[in-house]
Amino acid sequence: MIKRCWVGGDDPLMLAYHDEEWGVPVRDDRALFGKLILDGFQAGLSWRVILHKRARFLEVFDGFDPARMARYDRRKVAQLLRDPGIVRNRQEVAAAVTNARAFLEFQAKEGAFAPFLWSFVGGAPKQNRRRSLRELPTTS
Repeated sequence: MIKRCWVGGDDPLMLAYHDEEWGVPVRDDRALFGKLILDGFQAGLSWRVILHKRARFLEVFDGFDPARMARYDRRKVAQLLRDPGIVRNRQEVAAAVTNARAFLEFQAKEGAFAPFLWSFVGGAPKQNRRRSLRELPTTS
């Protein structure tokens, strides 16, 4: 049996996410871009909401292809804002398009995005070995 550090209840998507994705290092630019886009839409919502809408997000946002997303115009944005299968927040949809453009600009100037992100943690995940909540710092 898998030991889970948080409870996903009996939600199959949450359990699969925990067991197969959460905490797994990602080093692919496009996959990281997709995660950043979804995280942007999660603001103020639970991850469960986003996870249950993820398939539709992938579909309507062209598989999180930044080159395609960067070309979205007002008509495409309006179409997205009418789609009940995603989070229809105007600012978050606009941010996704802006972030696609910024992502491509970064890649054009700096190269791959993943090494840039990983550079903040020395290229490896940080492993905390705390045994109790008392060991957690109260500030960061």
